[in-house]
Amino acid sequence: MRHRIAVVGSGPGGLTFARVLHRHGYPVAVLERDPAPDIRPPGGTLDLHEGLGQLALDKAGLLAEFQTLSRPEGQAMRILDADGTVLRDWRPRPDDRANPEIDRRQLRDLLLGPLNVRWGRSVTQVVPGTREGVVVRFADGRQETFDLVVGADGAWSRTRSAVSSVTPHYTGVTYVETSLDDVDTRHPDLSRLIGDGSVAVYGVNRALVAQRNSGGHVKVYAQFRAPLDWHTNLDLADVDAVRSSLLALFDGWAAPVLDLLRHATAFVHRPLYVLPVSHTWTHVPGVTLLGDAAHLMPPLGAGVNLAMLEGAELAESIATGPGDLDEALRAFEEQMWARAGRWAKITTAGLERLVSPDPAEALALFDQVQPS
Repeated sequence: MRHRIAVVGSGPGGLTFARVLHRHGYPVAVLERDPAPDIRPPGGTLDLHEGLGQLALDKAGLLAEFQTLSRPEGQAMRILDADGTVLRDWRPRPDDRANPEIDRRQLRDLLLGPLNVRWGRSVTQVVPGTREGVVVRFADGRQETFDLVVGADGAWSRTRSAVSSVTPHYTGVTYVETSLDDVDTRHPDLSRLIGDGSVAVYGVNRALVAQRNSGGHVKVYAQFRAPLDWHTNLDLADVDAVRSSLLALFDGWAAPVLDLLRHATAFVHRPLYVLPVSHTWTHVPGVTLLGDAAHLMPPLGAGVNLAMLEGAELAESIATGPGDLDEALRAFEEQMWARAGRWAKITTAGLERLVSPDPAEALALFDQVQPS
C-alpha cells in the first residue's frame, strides 16, 4: 500500500523530495501557501556543491540539465579593502564544477517539471497522532489527512511546532538587500568591479557583497551588526532614507564600492535568524522536517544544499526501502541531525568572522576556504 505523503513548502528542499518520489512513481502532495508560482518570484543565486546539492539533483535525474543551466564562472570571488584595493581575485578553472551558480528561479523551474503543486494552500497547523493519521489544517478552514507530512516550509515553519517548541533567534547581524538591473550596459564600471561572480568588501562589523545573477542582474547585500530595532527611526519604505542611512554606515569607503548602494532602487530588510546549532526533537511518527525548518543557519552556502540532499535521501528511503515508514523517518532524522549539526557549527563560526570587529578575520576565512 502506498503511503499518503505531503510536503509543505515548494522551496528547493521540498521540490527535490517530491521530484525524487515522482521519479520512483510515488505520488506526493506539494502544499504551497503562495497562490501562484510567480506571485513571489524567487531571488538571488545559489551555489550547488558537489556531494550535496548536485548529488541531490543526480538522484532526481536532473544533473545534466543543471549543468547546462548553471554558471561555473559564477564561482569567481574578488575581495576588496574598504579603500578599493584588491586583496584577493580568485577565478575558477574552466573545468571547475565544484560549486557552480544557478538562479533560484531557474532551479525552481527545473525541479517543478511535471510536479503538480497545490498553490494557495496555506498551512496553519499540523496535528500528528490522530486516528486517521496526520491532520493538516489550512487557512481557508479545510483540512486533509496524510500518513506522512514533511515540513520544508522554511525559517518560520508552521510544521515545526508539531515536533519542536524551538523558534529562531536573531543573530545580531542584519542584511539589507538591494539589486541592480542590466548592470553590463547601465553600470559598466560596476560590472567590471563585480566580475563574473561576486565581490565582497569587509570592514569593522560590516560588509558589502555583490553577487552576479544571470541576465545582467546583480544582488547587493549590506551586512552589519545592529540591534533588531536599529531602524526604529527609519522608514524602511522610504528608499532615499534607507540609502542615505546605509551610505552613512559605510562612510569613507571607496566611491566605486558605495556606487553599489547609490544606484540601487529598492531595499529589503533581512535580519538573520538561526535555530540552535544542535536542534533536534523527540521523534514524532508521521511528521518530520528538512532544510531551514529543521536547522536554520547563517546563509553561507550550506542551507539549500543540505535541504536538497535531505529531500532526496528521505524520498529514496521511502521509495526504495523495506516499507516501514517510521523506521525510515528515524534513520533519516539521525543522519540529518548529525550532518546539519556539523554545518551549523561551521556557518555560525563563519558568520562571526565575516561580520567581525577585525576585517582580517574575513580574509583569513576566505583563504581557508579558497586559497589564493
